Amino acid sequence: QVQLVESGGGLAQAGDSLRLSCAVSGRTSVKQNMGWFRQAPGKEREFVAAINWSGGITNFADSVKDRFTLSRDNVKNTLYLELNSLKPEDTAVYFCAQRERTRSGTAFTRAEDYDYWGQGTQVTVSS
Repeated sequence: QVQLVESGGGLAQAGDSLRLSCAVSGRTSVKQNMGWFRQAPGKEREFVAAINWSGGITNFADSVKDRFTLSRDNVKNTLYLELNSLKPEDTAVYFCAQRERTRSGTAFTRAEDYDYWGQGTQVTVSS
């Protein structure tokens, strides 16, 4: 069983920062291909950021590039997404995801490339 639990969401004002966490547990570790996606009301889930299994390659959506950063703590088995310079359009439920299949050097950007998902954490940014 693999469990992904997101936390760190909340209310923020434009320009603020938040750090989201994704705690990984079960028969897995954070050293897998992982990603963050988000879904705003009335919109489809969209890719935000991804990291490959070794942590050496990351990928970001154009809309968040230069504002969001990825990091992970292999001891705490946790993946982090730092959200900086927040904008109202960043308002969404943020989900982390993990790929169970063979580890890859690619930082996957499609939801269908991931096998496990967390329950999400809400981020609301006011102007």
